[in-house]
Amino acid sequence: MKRPPEPLTVPEVELLLGACGRAPTGVRHRALLTLLWRTGLRISEALALEPRDVDLEGAQLRVRHGKGDRCRVVGLDPRARRALQDWTTTRVGLDPPQGAPVFCGIRNPGARLNPGDVRDSLHALGRRAGIAKPVRPHGLRHTMACELAREGVPVNVIQRALGHSSVATTHTYLNHVAPQEVLDCMRSRA
Repeated sequence: MKRPPEPLTVPEVELLLGACGRAPTGVRHRALLTLLWRTGLRISEALALEPRDVDLEGAQLRVRHGKGDRCRVVGLDPRARRALQDWTTTRVGLDPPQGAPVFCGIRNPGARLNPGDVRDSLHALGRRAGIAKPVRPHGLRHTMACELAREGVPVNVIQRALGHSSVATTHTYLNHVAPQEVLDCMRSRA
């Protein structure tokens, strides 16, 4: 049975990021998790990023291999940009080979990260942070979509940020993760 998505609250995300630590692995995890949370990238999209896809000065990323092999450009807010800059600085010290992905291994700086290993790490970080609900990479995508919906961002903008092929997909997605109209209606009853 498929469980309903459980977006994290901002305090839960803060606890998760705080659990990352200061070692190079922690800096990498913090950057990756912040990126998933603030941009809504899928884990596969984030792990496929190459240095040429990152424009810190222009505060944007190019997702060259999104779902359905679609390409899109995603903006970086100041927080995501800072976290990615911290990781980029740490990454340079690892001396990764030319062509290594942005989120590469620490012991083997040219190695691609395995999405399953990232999911396991995220689960462990969630436990360390004391978060009771399941903590998954896709949950950070849900969290971002919920936040944008609550901020009143138009659905077509959320659609493009998430890389959905149609606005109907985004409506369905938001109805599952942020049924705001239903919540508002029920809360306002006398």
